[in-house]
Amino acid sequence: MSRRDAFDLLLLAALWGGSFLFMRVAAPEFGAVPLMAVRAAVAVACLLPWLIWRGHLRTIASHARHMTVIGFLGSAFPFVLYGYAMLVLTAGQGAIANAATPLWGAVIAYLWLRERPTPWQVLGLAIGFAGVALLVWFKSTAAGIGSVLAFCAALLAAASYGVSGNYTRRYLSRVDSMANAGGSLIATTALLAIPGVLLWPQHSPSLAAWASALALAIACTGFAYVVFFRLIAKVGAPRAMTVVFLVPLFGVLWGSLFLGERLDVWVAVSGLTILAGTALAAGVVRPRAPPAIKPPEATPGTSGTR
Repeated sequence: MSRRDAFDLLLLAALWGGSFLFMRVAAPEFGAVPLMAVRAAVAVACLLPWLIWRGHLRTIASHARHMTVIGFLGSAFPFVLYGYAMLVLTAGQGAIANAATPLWGAVIAYLWLRERPTPWQVLGLAIGFAGVALLVWFKSTAAGIGSVLAFCAALLAAASYGVSGNYTRRYLSRVDSMANAGGSLIATTALLAIPGVLLWPQHSPSLAAWASALALAIACTGFAYVVFFRLIAKVGAPRAMTVVFLVPLFGVLWGSLFLGERLDVWVAVSGLTILAGTALAAGVVRPRAPPAIKPPEATPGTSGTR
């Protein structure tokens, strides 16, 4: 990976980690659905010139049915779930819950696409979901039911991302990835437009909430998608997906710097457990096989057999 690619990876992690910060600020004033309607609509407006220039609109139109499905599973549904979760969770907690996405992706790939995991991947899944269980158990004992529901919503959003990724592989693997991204956001905008208007808050959101909503849409969605798919084109999808391991770090960092959030020790331990399991399940960490034992060489004057 070149220095430019490494920079893009860090930039993407910083942007996606920042999305939880912006949701934490904007969601209480907008509400989950209106905020995500704004996010999708503004992001589409940013990406539309690129999609037109690259001739992707025709591709999107020809795969409209599948684009609508991934728009719901990969954007609209998880966006709203995260919007709801961030009414309660801190930015760091939301980013940590998001780290479970590859775990769900691996499970769904096995159940749906019949991709058999290796023994190490099975171990990774077990470790990762143990971390998820620890996270939910801690919140159920240390906080109220609202925090538990918020964590469950965030984990369900991660599962929806896992379904979306496998659906894309199954039905849209030959379609340009940027067309998939643009098509899914166009579908998301259409799906959330009417609910967003109907649920629009009675009191106008503050300037800070609007600034956060626009930053979420422009930087963390529109621009981040361009960076992400540029990384996929240059280093491949598996390496690009390693960004998931950096997002929680930035989510915690931004929440601490700008919102004064403190990370519970138990949440940190649970998050590290999830990341360790994800690294194994995604194949990012592959334990080395023991070196093969070479047979002894035959001594001079013998045939090496008996």
